[in-house]
Amino acid sequence: MNLQKTIRKEIIFKGVGLHSGAMCEVILKPAPSDAGITFTRTEGAHKTAIPALSRYVIDTTLSTTLGKNGVTIQTVEHLMAALWGLDIDTVEIEVRGPEIPILDGSSEPFVKKIKKAGIQELDQLKKVFVITRPVAIVEGDRYCYLLSSRTPKMTCSIEFPHALVQKQKLEIKLDPKSFVQEISRARTFCFLKDVELLKQKGLIRGGSLECAIVLDEKKILNPEGVRFKDEFVRHKILDSIGDMALFGMKILGHFISHKAGHELHAKLIRKVLTQECGYILGEGALERAVQDRVPFQESLFQSASV
Repeated sequence: MNLQKTIRKEIIFKGVGLHSGAMCEVILKPAPSDAGITFTRTEGAHKTAIPALSRYVIDTTLSTTLGKNGVTIQTVEHLMAALWGLDIDTVEIEVRGPEIPILDGSSEPFVKKIKKAGIQELDQLKKVFVITRPVAIVEGDRYCYLLSSRTPKMTCSIEFPHALVQKQKLEIKLDPKSFVQEISRARTFCFLKDVELLKQKGLIRGGSLECAIVLDEKKILNPEGVRFKDEFVRHKILDSIGDMALFGMKILGHFISHKAGHELHAKLIRKVLTQECGYILGEGALERAVQDRVPFQESLFQSASV
């Protein structure tokens, strides 16, 4: 049986937010079956719970930001990727600060602490959304698709006018082993020529060589170099995993993207939620992610035992 999973015990992360530059603290706590993943922004005695679902995405400028009732949590994608990549379905995330810490710019620090704390199975079956018909978002030469597939996998390609990046493409099967070994260590990246403009816009205030790969016109400025020769496209896959995790349940399908980003990923999820393109495999009531559908079309779904 494929049971839902949570963490065994509380986990704490502390660090600087990439865009805010503020010190932030995140506390992961075990949660019961069917609770899903929920962020809770804590400011003094005031707490605001924001479900990790696409309907709460309010900004996709260089990161994915969730918001509710004027309260926001920025840069959730690397943590969400770690949870989805490790096959975790339900957890409570308390956030003290405006943003999830960037740490080293990848998901690896989250993965290491989560694995050390342990992962436990719960008493309810996992819910999986099975893609049966293609869904696509296309904007010029940028696109992302979801296609039917017997196994969950991702194919991403990127293209940048820099000698050390250029065109990169990678296809990978999505399971915890491949995520940990092939994707989780890939760091975010930026170009030195863009840094000053981004800071003027109030972004990457916490950026440094400790949390991102930085390229000038000819070389990589990080003295340690890259972790993979194609680390750039691997990080794009990491971001895609983190964004697609906001669907609210596992997706059985093949995700394909070219020159896409957080905005297109969010649009793709919303389209899946309003198209006749699949069904939920699982037991019990429809998972709360489906309640995100606008309008809700219950006839598109059918339940079956895993």
